[in-house]
Amino acid sequence: MANPVKIAPSVLSADLVKLEEDIREVERGGADWLHVDVMDGQFVPNLTFGAAMIQALKKISDLPLDVHLMVLEPERYIEPFRDAGADVFTFHQEATGHIQRHLTAVRQAGMKAGLALNPSTPLNTIEDIVEDLDLLLIMSVNPGFAAQKYIPSATAKIARARKLIDERGSSAHIEVDGGITLNTIEAAQKAGADVFVAGSAVFLADDPSAMVGELRKRCHKGVAV
Repeated sequence: MANPVKIAPSVLSADLVKLEEDIREVERGGADWLHVDVMDGQFVPNLTFGAAMIQALKKISDLPLDVHLMVLEPERYIEPFRDAGADVFTFHQEATGHIQRHLTAVRQAGMKAGLALNPSTPLNTIEDIVEDLDLLLIMSVNPGFAAQKYIPSATAKIARARKLIDERGSSAHIEVDGGITLNTIEAAQKAGADVFVAGSAVFLADDPSAMVGELRKRCHKGVAV
């Protein structure tokens, strides 16, 4: 069965000039995690945050930091990001080899181990490592940029992932990232996701605090997965 719903606002869409103020807003709204997108300009065309951002967030918030690495050779960052304060370390299957080894290293470093799959990556590629996952991130957009539209086929992929994880008796979270809004979150939750990354929908809302609550309410409209 799925874990309780978690809302993870993505700081990629926050206003860096008033970062602490924006973080306080989503904390007041009941955000569960803060999602930090790390991009290297190689695995994806964009270039964003590194360990310094994780350190800064750790100083201003007690929320768990959900770090999503869209970088080549993510294994090089396990210890530096652990030292910076990451709580969840998610990397892309498409960005490296020896996946199981790296998942084990993440756990041994004291972080939750997550694996992300691009929209075109088949789910069956993780069948032999489900037991090594604390989190599976289903990308519902092609990674690299904020404010993209949710790819509808992600919903069926989430449902297949939920079935696989439940059949293996795993308690791993299923996270969905990309295009999560009031119009898309309910379908993703009904399909089996329990962690929702929302960037533009939250930080560009008139009231980010209220938006966090509204996203959670949309999940609770459906039957709990």
